[in-house]
Amino acid sequence: MPKIRCAIYTRKSSEEGLEQEFNSLHAQREACAAYVASQKAEGWVLLPAEYDDGGISGGTLERPALQRLLRDIDEGLVDQIVVYKIDRLTRSLADFAKIVDRLDAAGASFVSVTQSFNTATSMGRLTLNMLLSFAQFEREVTAERIRDKIAASKRKGLWMGGQVPLGYEAEGRTLRINEAEARTVRTLYDLYDRLGTVRGVKAEADRLGLVTKVRSKPDGSRTGGLPYHRGHLWQLLTNPVYAGRIRHRGQVHEGQHPAIIPPEDWEALQVKMQGEARKPRARGTKDSAHRSLLAGRIFDETGDRLTPSHAKTKAGHRLRYYVSHRLIKKSGEAGVAGWRLPGPELEALVLQTVRRHLDKPAFIPRVLPQADAAAIGRVRSRLADLMAMENDRPLFELVERLDVAPGQIALRISAQTLGKTLGIDPGQIDPSALSIAAPFRSRKRGVETKLILNGTARPVDQVLLVNIARAHAWFAMIREGRSYEAIARATGTSRHRVQQMLHLAFLAPDIVRSIAEGRQPAALTTKWLTRHPLPSDWQAQRAILATL
Repeated sequence: MPKIRCAIYTRKSSEEGLEQEFNSLHAQREACAAYVASQKAEGWVLLPAEYDDGGISGGTLERPALQRLLRDIDEGLVDQIVVYKIDRLTRSLADFAKIVDRLDAAGASFVSVTQSFNTATSMGRLTLNMLLSFAQFEREVTAERIRDKIAASKRKGLWMGGQVPLGYEAEGRTLRINEAEARTVRTLYDLYDRLGTVRGVKAEADRLGLVTKVRSKPDGSRTGGLPYHRGHLWQLLTNPVYAGRIRHRGQVHEGQHPAIIPPEDWEALQVKMQGEARKPRARGTKDSAHRSLLAGRIFDETGDRLTPSHAKTKAGHRLRYYVSHRLIKKSGEAGVAGWRLPGPELEALVLQTVRRHLDKPAFIPRVLPQADAAAIGRVRSRLADLMAMENDRPLFELVERLDVAPGQIALRISAQTLGKTLGIDPGQIDPSALSIAAPFRSRKRGVETKLILNGTARPVDQVLLVNIARAHAWFAMIREGRSYEAIARATGTSRHRVQQMLHLAFLAPDIVRSIAEGRQPAALTTKWLTRHPLPSDWQAQRAILATL
């Protein structure tokens, strides 16, 4: 009689009670082990490996023990999964279909100890689908109930948790004023009322030594106590909690906690801040993210001008483009082709091209062929100062014309602007040194076009590499038997962050190598991976990334 190698899989959605000597995972394992022992006559053999996921929802497949079990099944080490109930394996019909496909491919199966049915029959499959449907329904209804409860509580003005803002301390379902911190809040509001700009508030706050709220973590460590940055100040000055209100999903409700700033003063300051936000920035300040720096100077291969345009996402983010004028003029007409290039990427490509050209050792001698060594040295010094400037606007102003054609951009630097910038007579400049041709590659992704300058590697995504390394370290801790909560405490992060990033430990080696060399798809970032967790199967990962 052939042996059927059985692996027990256990899961618990929350970490509550896992620290106990005998917890829910142990109870599930005992019941499954007893069931396997009862089938000894059928050749069932219990494998010693344990596959336990504590504190992870059944709504995701990104569970370390489950992924390890599926890999062992793929390698032919397991013949049958034994679970206490079907919903321990998954609460999602779509995920269950994926698991069944992998089991079928490996010639394996599964059994539920407390739910007996035969999936070889149509009635058995119907029963299974009904059980899974109710499991998924229960999970979704629970999530909706929690969201509705939070929304209803906030409508009543209750504090429903989260990071307590500066100036307050949590007190049950409300907040009480921390007078020492409240003085800082009042000072910041008074500073804006007097100075009228967040930039001015930051400078004065730094001078006064005002710092962010100090927070204590469960492990005893502390965070905060740092100087304010402008984004933090803007968030603090626009937070309705200081006017005694609670914000939830874009709506503001009267809160049950006391106000630090009188509501009428808070509203007056919001009007003042909105007026300040609408003012155009001065030309000497850092370029706005909404400004099209190459407007009026870009043309395509047909001679048509590329016009700045923009669109807004559902989240309200503004996306800038340079679009062939004919696409705008003949919008909606069939058969009209043209360019639609993402503004920030095109500007970055142009800036990179200009910098590479100006940085060549032979650039100044070519521009001033009649100049002596002393003159060349002076101009090089001025050029070095230009290249070292934090503001890139002067480099963009050098561009007189940009022509875009399939596979190539052609730049012409203005002799007048270059002469004025470097303090040289434009009549002495050799115009042949001011023309630049640079090949580039474009890659379509939906309606977007990715631009990559040939001969240059994209900068390595250090953030993604660090997160992959962290995921491997966290997975090693899990294999040692440590819980998500323990890992979060040890590494100074949150349990949610550990769960969210852990799947990065299962990336295929060649994908990790491409990330380390900057050869991965441009869209493959930490943010994309947290929103689109990849399957553990390496071949499936490669197939998905090939479409980016």
